[in-house]
Amino acid sequence: MRRRALLLPAAVYLGVRALGVAVLTVFAALHDTSLLAGISAWDGQWYLRIAEHGYELGPTTDALGHPNPFTPRAFFPAYPFLVRLVSAAVGTTAAAVLVSLAAGLCTAYGLARLGRLVRGGSRRAGYILVALFAATPMSVVLTMAYTEALFCALAVWTLVALLERRWELAGVCCAFAGLVRSSALALVVAVAVVAVIALARREGGGRPLVALALAPAGLFGYLWWTGMRVRPDSGFEAQLATWSDLEWQGWRTRFDGGASTARFVFDALTSADSAMSVLTVAVIAGALIGMALLARRETALVVYAAGILVMALGSSALMHAKPRLLLPAFTLLVPVAIALAKRRTNTVLWVCAGVALASAWFGAFALTVWKYAI
Repeated sequence: MRRRALLLPAAVYLGVRALGVAVLTVFAALHDTSLLAGISAWDGQWYLRIAEHGYELGPTTDALGHPNPFTPRAFFPAYPFLVRLVSAAVGTTAAAVLVSLAAGLCTAYGLARLGRLVRGGSRRAGYILVALFAATPMSVVLTMAYTEALFCALAVWTLVALLERRWELAGVCCAFAGLVRSSALALVVAVAVVAVIALARREGGGRPLVALALAPAGLFGYLWWTGMRVRPDSGFEAQLATWSDLEWQGWRTRFDGGASTARFVFDALTSADSAMSVLTVAVIAGALIGMALLARRETALVVYAAGILVMALGSSALMHAKPRLLLPAFTLLVPVAIALAKRRTNTVLWVCAGVALASAWFGAFALTVWKYAI
């Protein structure tokens, strides 16, 4: 029984992701491309180049075709750094996949633990949570040269640490998450809110202050460092804003309060000319429903999910990338996992299998049929 409990999160995660890779392989063959091209597509190319050469890539053009040698600094350093370390033993692309795979497994064990810790949770709910996460829309990126798997691993263990009041671990994990992607801002806010509440209630002595101090270090440290490299003569505030400026210059991405997303949803519902647009709207709607279901659960989970939603839906980023940007909001799956855990085993298996198949198709479609970035 103990060995089964130890291995089951990995088995569930790997089983669902193996299905996704198998379907992607079939789609790649049908559309005259390759599995390798799929797993290293789009942003993956940037991460692989940074892993091989660092940020000094020489003459570089951004996504809009504009020459800008600083564009690579829009990509956070932790993932390509790990890929570079592993690539000493294997090729760069293989190293990227291995890092994502290891991070995904780490996420699986964190989710299994999270499913036991939350109110109404159980070991069974934890396993279901792992399956649902591995089968979320665009979970194909968990086996690509992308940062989602690494970020989710650090995020889930930050949340576990907050629920267990392990303040030092929460701060350290959150700090490292800030070196992976900008979504860490949602995690920083979650740590800050929970820590401030604990301090107000006089819980944990001064240990919540450790989490408060460590949590933002990675994110704001990288933003400041980027500003120092790009604008060494600017003031502190301008340097912190440099990363956002690179995002806007290179990808026309900035926070607009959700105006771009609202226009996209309206257009997709009234005049959509592609299945991808309709599917993206469905994912957005599902995330909003999930947020409503999560609203009365633990503060850390709610604040984190709300932060991810605000950042993903409030951004003018590529609309069809929303399913990927929403993937780190895995706490939205907690109420579903707890509800399913109360059902019969056959029901759970059928639901999880159906979701896994739908996710496998969605990811393969997005990488082989859809011709634009995700």
